[in-house]
Amino acid sequence: MAGLVRVPLVLWRLLRVLLHVLHGMAVMALRFPSLDAAGRQARIQWWSAGLLRAVGVGLQVRGQPRPGPTLLVANHVSWLDIAALHAAAPRARFVSKADVRQWPLLGWLVAGAGTLFIERERKRDALRVVHAMAQALAAGEMVAVFPEGTTGPGPELLPFHANLLQAAIATSTPIQPAVLRFADARHRFSPAVAYVGDTTLLQSLWMVASARGLVAHVDLLAPQGSTHADRRALAEHLRQGMAAQLLS
Repeated sequence: MAGLVRVPLVLWRLLRVLLHVLHGMAVMALRFPSLDAAGRQARIQWWSAGLLRAVGVGLQVRGQPRPGPTLLVANHVSWLDIAALHAAAPRARFVSKADVRQWPLLGWLVAGAGTLFIERERKRDALRVVHAMAQALAAGEMVAVFPEGTTGPGPELLPFHANLLQAAIATSTPIQPAVLRFADARHRFSPAVAYVGDTTLLQSLWMVASARGLVAHVDLLAPQGSTHADRRALAEHLRQGMAAQLLS
C-alpha cells in the first residue's frame, strides 16, 4: 500500500480527468474548425500534457521530434502512450486499432486529432492504412505507429510487425524511434500502467490514478533512413535499438 495514494486523491484525479476530457471535447468542437495546423498542434500538446497532470503523471522528454515528414515508431505500454507522445511531438498523427474509436469520450477526441484507424484482423485494411500513411508522409506530416500492435508488459518488447513500415520505405521517409517507459516511486517499470490481458480501460485508469510518483519518460532517438530497406530487417533493427535504450 505504500506505493498508492489515498482514495480521496484518486477520486479527485478522476474528476479532473473527466473535466479535462470534457474541456477538450468543447475545444475540438468549437475551436478546432477555425485553427490552422500550428494552432491545432499547440492545443493537442497542451491538452495531452494536461491529461497527464490531471491523472497524476509527470513527464520527462529527452530528444527532439524530427521536423518534416517522419514516421515515429514507439513501443506500446498503455493508453497513456498517445498523450505522452503528443505532449512531446504534437505533430504526430497516430495509427490506432479501430476499437479505440469506441472508447467513451476519449475515442471521439482521438478521432478528432486525425488518427488513422486500422482493423488489424483484416489484412486488406492494412493496405488501405499504408496507402493513407504514405499520402500523409508525402505531404510532409509526422505519422506515429506502435509496431508491436498491442500493449506489452513494459521492459520486454513484443515482436514488431513490419507491414506499416512500408509507408516510410515507399516514400523514403526517415524513421524516428520513440521509447516510452513509465516509472513510479518504487518501480523503474511501474505495474500501475500495465494494460494487458483482461484489464479494462476503467480499471487501468483507476490503477494509474492510484499510483504515487508516476512519471512518463519519452526518449526521442536519432532518426534513421528507410530508403530501399527490407521492412522485416528494418523492423528488427528498430526493435533491437529501442530495447537497448529501454533497459539503459
